[in-house]
Amino acid sequence: MSEDANLINQATQAIVDREGKYLTFVLNKEEYGIGILKIKEIIGMMPITTVPQTPDFVKGVINLRGKVIPVIDLRLRFYMKSIEYTERTCIIVVEIAGEAGTIQIGIVVDAVSEVLNIKGEEIEETPTFGTKLNTEYILGMAKMEGGVKILLDIDSVLSESELSILENVA
Repeated sequence: MSEDANLINQATQAIVDREGKYLTFVLNKEEYGIGILKIKEIIGMMPITTVPQTPDFVKGVINLRGKVIPVIDLRLRFYMKSIEYTERTCIIVVEIAGEAGTIQIGIVVDAVSEVLNIKGEEIEETPTFGTKLNTEYILGMAKMEGGVKILLDIDSVLSESELSILENVA
């Protein structure tokens, strides 16, 4: 197989790999999506116990049926303005890959929207915004109904050092 054909096959496989069901949610009036296989559950806001000397975006920990789960505010992680939580604010519990295996973390979002089946041809590569902007955590952009949904690679949203902080908190 020629090198060009191999590159085309790799690009086609990358699109197929991103195809699937995504839970979509709102942050700062923008729509985001996380692959449904990463989602463990969606819960309403509950008391969060703060943990001293953690980054601002780490809200603390919750006790979910006897299991301690660290919680981050995705708005703060993405350097958005903090807002008061509303009745639509919720915590999405996701499972991400850590150094010591998988870890469950809660992410606070403004509101959950729906589960969508996104086809490979609806997903475009992440645009390059220049060298200063880290977009490694974006899987791609889904073109849906005249808008765009940002698909997140939830395993890449936190750096290794941030993830190790959460592993130590839990």
